[in-house]
Amino acid sequence: MRLIGYESEEEMELSSDIRYPRKVVVVGYALTSKKIKSFLQPKLEGLARNKGIFFVAIDQARPLSDQGPFDIVLHKLSGKEWQQILEDYRLTHPEVTVLDPPGAIQLVYNRQSMLQDVADLDFSDAYGTFGVPKQLVIEKDPSSISDAVKKAGLALPLVAKPLVAKSHELSLAYDEYSLEKLEPPLVLQEFVNHGGVLFKVYIVGDAIKVVRRFSLPDVSKRELSRSAGVFRFPRVSSAAQSADDADLDPCIAELPPRALLERLAKELRRRLGLHLFNLDMIREHGTKDRFYVIDINYFPGYGKMPEYEHIFTDFLLNLSKSKYKIRS
Repeated sequence: MRLIGYESEEEMELSSDIRYPRKVVVVGYALTSKKIKSFLQPKLEGLARNKGIFFVAIDQARPLSDQGPFDIVLHKLSGKEWQQILEDYRLTHPEVTVLDPPGAIQLVYNRQSMLQDVADLDFSDAYGTFGVPKQLVIEKDPSSISDAVKKAGLALPLVAKPLVAKSHELSLAYDEYSLEKLEPPLVLQEFVNHGGVLFKVYIVGDAIKVVRRFSLPDVSKRELSRSAGVFRFPRVSSAAQSADDADLDPCIAELPPRALLERLAKELRRRLGLHLFNLDMIREHGTKDRFYVIDINYFPGYGKMPEYEHIFTDFLLNLSKSKYKIRS
């Protein structure tokens, strides 16, 4: 196998400037070229090598069981055939940690089931409350959307998102007559004014990192009464400028309480069965402690997360150590 940063196994073994004071952790990865470029950056690779972690590209043209041995398999590829390959591999190689189980990932790719675990939590404490905006799934027939919205009691404006969460496009519908212009299958979500700022909560195992991003601006009652049509947005939160250094109203910019995030992340890790995901979260404008989760993304763009190299390598080491203890 070829380790990133070395031309061959011999070079790895003979390299005089590398020492292995601890067990080497081999991470096989199967990622898209876009994800490789954004995630496997030189700083991450260098830090990983210094910690005894080596990334090995998985050859999709060869049987997975013939490759390795791996301690961890890191993946983000689509397709039923690849999912089945991973499921079979997990059964025959229980000693290897697969990040993350394909079945668990599919639940967050479907926006109908994605937020159900958050809705089921419905918890509140001294730090605030969490929920999800009222939403409705439309499978087909755009002409029926208006009646379905009225029956469900959803209030305009509505955010429309593709049912399959592999597209980050969204639309904002201002009036009931424009709803039939939308293209099912989709999820309609009540738009909650949030001061034009959302919080991206990155979760890597037990680690949590929060950043601010500019989002859609608030919609006033006056604007709603004077606006019509559907406005499309290609990729709001990820393409938006960071709001971490912006001069914002403190009531809008204040991050969600750490204790609340830790509780939410712990529950969702358990319920979703995932180690690597992020939450798009908003605070209802005019409140201090009313939060909504509006999206969940598997294996997000960690390259945009501050200090992701240290957080991710520590996570891989801890994961390997805990697996080793279980095997022992």
